[in-house]
Amino acid sequence: MTPTARSVALDCLERIDHEGAYANLLLPSMLDRSGLDQRDRRFATELVYGTTRRRRACDALVDRFVSTEPPARLRSLLRLGAYQLSFTSVPVHAAVSETVGLAPRRSRPFVNAVLRRVSSTPMTWASDAERLSYPDWIAARLAAEFGVDEAVSAMEAMDRAASATERADGYVQDESSQWVGDAVPCGPGDLVLDACAAPGGKATGIARRGATVVVCDLQGHRAGLIAANVQRLGLDAVAVAVADATAPPFGAGAFDSVLLDAPCSGLGALRRRPDARWRISPTDVTELAVLQQSMIDALAPLVRVGGTLVYSVCTLTAEESVDHRVPQGFDVLEEQPPAGTWRRYGAGWAVLPQDCDTDGMVLLRYRRSA
Repeated sequence: MTPTARSVALDCLERIDHEGAYANLLLPSMLDRSGLDQRDRRFATELVYGTTRRRRACDALVDRFVSTEPPARLRSLLRLGAYQLSFTSVPVHAAVSETVGLAPRRSRPFVNAVLRRVSSTPMTWASDAERLSYPDWIAARLAAEFGVDEAVSAMEAMDRAASATERADGYVQDESSQWVGDAVPCGPGDLVLDACAAPGGKATGIARRGATVVVCDLQGHRAGLIAANVQRLGLDAVAVAVADATAPPFGAGAFDSVLLDAPCSGLGALRRRPDARWRISPTDVTELAVLQQSMIDALAPLVRVGGTLVYSVCTLTAEESVDHRVPQGFDVLEEQPPAGTWRRYGAGWAVLPQDCDTDGMVLLRYRRSA
């Protein structure tokens, strides 16, 4: 059978939903093998990312009319149909008939009946978390951090597809990530360390301002991504190394500025990571916070006296940001916010996804005083 946008999307969803595959890694390879034209590739991408984001909501829409849990592939198919019916402008007849056509022949009456009822029965949502398709704990955490209204706005923003922002040098990078790079004080003659740099967007932006940048990542293949981007952009003053940010192989006081864009839960960037909301748990957040603090403690001695340690995460939890212990010998900078659209958040700064249609970020800056 010739692949269609929906059949490719279904194959991809089945592996994401039930085998733990990552959408951003799996879908491009499946599209490359599909032979679909650009229009259908875009539609398949929307179906995969949208259905994955809206998984909980799609299940709630379907489960009103399902008494027994369907097999894995049918579950993914019902989600795909519910997404088209409830969250896209696809006509009802097309959404139902084309989706039903992907089911095994003996299951088509069942799929048709469920989707017909989804299309015609108003939905009463149990909660904002169900309506917006987030685990309860994420909705509760965001509400505790920012209040219910801001939390709902953030979740709504992260249910929309991410926009692409291109820098003047052609590098595609979310605007809030550009703001983080801009927050690193540097200029010609300065030496800067970007300690968790892959794929290199912030580091290459810093290098454009004239600084010499040492960039590191723990994994060799990720360091290779940085090197490829450095080469593509024609930058000379960037050195790439494989190094562990919890045990950096550099001398004390060697750098004018250190940037730690730390590994995090990514709860501010869920619009571009559709399956992350279903993978992350509260325990993960706590474990990541411990790792982040160990990185801060290891990297702080590398900053010269008078220099700056810049810490950022693409999440919105205090546990992973403003609750961290300030390194010994450092003061938190509390001056005016850096360039960009930031709001005060504890001793640092935050941008929420709804503020400027960007990823959510938290930024803290520490100045070494002794």
